[in-house]
Amino acid sequence: MNRRTLITTAAMLALSATTAFAQGAGKPMKITLNFLAAAPNAGFMMAKQLGLYEKAGINLTIEEGKGSGTTAQMVATGQTDIGFADAPAAMQLRTKGAPVKIIAPVLQTNGFAIISLEETGISSPKDLIGKKLAVQPGTAQTTLLDAILATNQIDKSKVDVINIDPGAFVGALLEKKVDAILGGADFHSIQIRERGFKVRDIFYRDVGVPTVGLSIIARDDKIKADAELYKKFIEVSLQGWDAARKNPDAAADAVVAQFPSVKKAQVLAQFDVVNKLLCAPGAASLGKVPEKNWTVSFDLLTQYLGLPKDKPITDYYTTELLPASAPACS
Repeated sequence: MNRRTLITTAAMLALSATTAFAQGAGKPMKITLNFLAAAPNAGFMMAKQLGLYEKAGINLTIEEGKGSGTTAQMVATGQTDIGFADAPAAMQLRTKGAPVKIIAPVLQTNGFAIISLEETGISSPKDLIGKKLAVQPGTAQTTLLDAILATNQIDKSKVDVINIDPGAFVGALLEKKVDAILGGADFHSIQIRERGFKVRDIFYRDVGVPTVGLSIIARDDKIKADAELYKKFIEVSLQGWDAARKNPDAAADAVVAQFPSVKKAQVLAQFDVVNKLLCAPGAASLGKVPEKNWTVSFDLLTQYLGLPKDKPITDYYTTELLPASAPACS
């Protein structure tokens, strides 16, 4: 065998070894996020950056999403192994026969809020009486407005509710065409603060509407086929989220490293809100929502979002895959 043949053979063996290593890095899995990479889904990027999935035998691909509803559909049709989606979106899809189930709520309460400039003095839902409130038709925030008003004993006719085009939503508040908007504290509020305005957020969860937020979801049959794999995924994902909440700066770096178009400053600003949502009041650990929150969520969704009452709330989620040693909330 001549020198050139030896070199070629050695190169081929090296390539084969590299390919074998890559293939042996773990079981391939793909997660589709709720939307673009940001603080509300940063825990997954943090876990990957720390090598936690690899250590657990998982070769994870993370892809951005196009909204919770679309992500839930992708899980239902088998286009992705795991989804990260708003719990109500997954629940509504399940009522239509889709085999999707919530296996670990990450943001245990939603980030919906009544958002106003501090100078308006709106500090409670009752302060909306006689005020102009901008909403975006068709959003969950708007649909749940009736629940906010009913829970706080406010006559809807006494609030001037105005439908606003999404493109003019934040501008309407800043130009003082309206007194408040219904939006996401981790999105709309951040935009307003970035422009130098002081904002007050009244979180839905604090005024009687603590619906479960962004959650890890998967297909029933995939869970049944390899429950241990999904248990491992949840365990290391929650470890990633624990690391992210304790070190937002490192988490923001992890997001940018994997999705370079993201602005680190915006991720860091979002963490101010996200860290408030990881644990619901009364929760003992990450990933496990207090039972009363599930009950309240079910009652609200059946009354205001048209969720049928023919199945119990326990049909929509399971706690069987949660680790016994999940990071504590405190």
